[in-house]
Amino acid sequence: MDNPASLFLAFTGKASVKKLVPLSVGHDSWWRSPRALAVWVLSLVIGLQVSTGVFGGLERAFYDLASSHNPHPPSARIAVIAIDDQSLASLGPLPWSRNIHARLIDTLAAAKPKVVVDTVPHLVPQTDRSLVFIQQMKAALAQMRLPADAAQEGVAQISDVVLQPLAVLLAQAESELNGDARLEVSLQQAANVLLAAKSSPGAGLDQQVQLPMARLGAAAAGIGRLQFQPDDDGVLRSEQLLVSVGGQSLPSLALLAAAHGLDIKASELRFSSDQVLRLGSKALAANEVGDVLTQYYPSVNGQPVFAQDSFADVLTGKVSAAKYADKLVIIGVTATDSGRMFAVPGQAAMSSAQVLAHRTSSLLQAQVAHQPQWATGLQWGVTVLVVAGVVWGPPMLSVAVAASLTVALCCALLLAQYGLLRATSLHVPLVFPAVLLLGGLVVQWACRLRQHQPAQPLSTDESAATTDRMMGLALQGQGQLDMAFERFRRVPMHAALAQDMYWLALDFERRQQVDKATAVFQCIVAFDAGFKDVKERLARVGASAINPETVAPGRDKPREAADDTLMLGRYQVVKELGKGAMGEVYLGKDPRIGRSVALKTMALGQEFDGLDLVQARERFFREAKAAGRLQHPSIVTIFDVGEEGELAYIAMEYIKGQDLQQHCKRAALLPVSKVLSIVARVAQALDYAHCMQVLHRDIKPGNVMYDSLTDSVKITDFGIARITDGSKTRTGLVMGTPSYMSPEQLAGMPLDGRSDLYSLGIMMWQLLTGLVPFRAESMAELLSKIASQQAPDIRRARSEISAELAAVVARLLCKSPQDRYQNGEAVAAALMRCVGRAQAGVALPQNSPPLRQPGAPAGSIDLE
Repeated sequence: MDNPASLFLAFTGKASVKKLVPLSVGHDSWWRSPRALAVWVLSLVIGLQVSTGVFGGLERAFYDLASSHNPHPPSARIAVIAIDDQSLASLGPLPWSRNIHARLIDTLAAAKPKVVVDTVPHLVPQTDRSLVFIQQMKAALAQMRLPADAAQEGVAQISDVVLQPLAVLLAQAESELNGDARLEVSLQQAANVLLAAKSSPGAGLDQQVQLPMARLGAAAAGIGRLQFQPDDDGVLRSEQLLVSVGGQSLPSLALLAAAHGLDIKASELRFSSDQVLRLGSKALAANEVGDVLTQYYPSVNGQPVFAQDSFADVLTGKVSAAKYADKLVIIGVTATDSGRMFAVPGQAAMSSAQVLAHRTSSLLQAQVAHQPQWATGLQWGVTVLVVAGVVWGPPMLSVAVAASLTVALCCALLLAQYGLLRATSLHVPLVFPAVLLLGGLVVQWACRLRQHQPAQPLSTDESAATTDRMMGLALQGQGQLDMAFERFRRVPMHAALAQDMYWLALDFERRQQVDKATAVFQCIVAFDAGFKDVKERLARVGASAINPETVAPGRDKPREAADDTLMLGRYQVVKELGKGAMGEVYLGKDPRIGRSVALKTMALGQEFDGLDLVQARERFFREAKAAGRLQHPSIVTIFDVGEEGELAYIAMEYIKGQDLQQHCKRAALLPVSKVLSIVARVAQALDYAHCMQVLHRDIKPGNVMYDSLTDSVKITDFGIARITDGSKTRTGLVMGTPSYMSPEQLAGMPLDGRSDLYSLGIMMWQLLTGLVPFRAESMAELLSKIASQQAPDIRRARSEISAELAAVVARLLCKSPQDRYQNGEAVAAALMRCVGRAQAGVALPQNSPPLRQPGAPAGSIDLE
């Protein structure tokens, strides 16, 4: 087995070598010490937790244990009327006629309960086909009751004595068959019935819900959202108290029931700025999306916590309705065949009616918990302390002292979590640091026991070979390839070393050092002629060494000058700034005038071949030339273009700051006024470019640079999307950014400046909300939505945005270019009207006057 230190060095490079190599002294070197192994094991465990949350199950299990043994009693004011198996056998399968629900509500209303919560969804009208015929018969009966003077015209009258019984019978039939009207009347008379709105699972404060039918919703005392969204392990723990529907807050059904139980108006159910919701004298804290953790009470002998009576028994009077006086009555399905059962902390299956009862009791008595925003930071702070203690503490302590201290600290962490949950209703996850503490101690003990076992000492030759290989890997990580090769040649060849030398040869190839790559490949062939593709690579680099003209210097990297300076054209490459879709971006220096530039490279030869390569090269220089004509304070200036072999490059203005992509997350959104200022300046810059007959074609946050220190905005990558038109990635996907493309761009139609304005609208939506308006599970679905669906109102994602600004965004995202703003100057003017110069702080550059009047059209632009 390879030494773990060599693998560690191979991945970490020079920074790790400087720390580890001086400490490597024989068999007792630091990287074999218990501390080093503890560092590696703990790092692996923490990495798994961060990337996969693999230990989250332990955290949830401990929370379930703590919450299900809470001693708080359930509220005695809550009663459940169950639609159980007995009710279904007596009244038939669901859905029942609404007359049945109306009769139960009438029965309960006589007992004067505090509130009745009907969880059965009444979403669509329930019309009996016979009702139509009854209504027609009533109309015909009305026609038979003729006025007195009709007899003078020879028409016989029918006496009311004959018609009245028939009229009464028809009225009773209509009342019995028109369940919606009957239920509406019952709701109005009771005046304390809450109805349920269905909500699909999802995240965030803005969700889609299905409200009850309008006539029933208007007659009810309130409408609450009923949703059951389990965690990843299928257990139901949390509930979202408020969601935004149409710009208004819709409370959960449990919250609405608790509010009615405390005589609180539904309009008063709002979170304050510190995410605290007050129910009378009780304060409920929630996380950033309004979630709270429900208190589920432990059952006794497997029986439901809240006693439930059968719907049929209450309806027939077998159970007296008087027992529900001043109660919070919940009507819901408990039948196993008709209702979904949920796993909750402490119980494997609970009906939806019982879940709602637990939720309502928790809110009514302010016994809910929540995980504050600072809990995650505290968890990782404790984790860091645990790691430091495990690495540096145990070696200084005896085994007994270390074991006792570890167990005590683990118990303290778990008791702290349990105590916070019980005393303050705060859920602070500390199980993972406790597990990490125990695991780290086990690793330390294992290493210390291993140190007491006799080990076979390494021979001098083996120790030297290991050191040379480690040094070779370290030097390779530092980029000192020649010195790395010298170290590798001192080590007897074996399979692992052949692999190391193979990667070294590839590094020489990338630097176009053909002779050195050939020498390394020859060493590998001497050991194993069939190793990977070494023969093919050796033949290729050998041919290149015989005929240097066949080598395209700098094919996909800058060439190396004689003094080891990396060059790209006449520019010195200082460092790599980042990677793009088709190449790297470097910080360069023009040695003639000492100016720093940004060098954007495009390895055209890797993406195109044959005629496509010729056309791509032509597009590259044509688009770069067109973009080079642009001289605007909000557009990155292009100084030069060139090509070395198959590596094309653009030398452009080097600017500080970062692109706007970092401000497209909800946690890092810029103020609305700042977004409007940025977008207005981008719109003016686009207007200037369109007047110069240049399209951008790929406006998105990643192509707009912003420096917060100087409040400067720069658009980058003019024409790059055009250069890559028609190119394919190695997986066959068309390159580009579909989420920001206009419908006409996706359809392959001729484009003008209004296509860039559509992309600008998408970018502004994202900067204001942290989302893009069109989202889908697949590329095909996304393209279909962009092409056919109108963008939703931005206020659905961020309700505080003004109607005037929402109208500007909506006009930018119109499907037809004729319906959008016709030029960028008009967009900038509209944004300035939204907030005013003084209020928004919009300071648009005035050193480049617009080339057209704000109302003039953008015109058709196509550089093909």
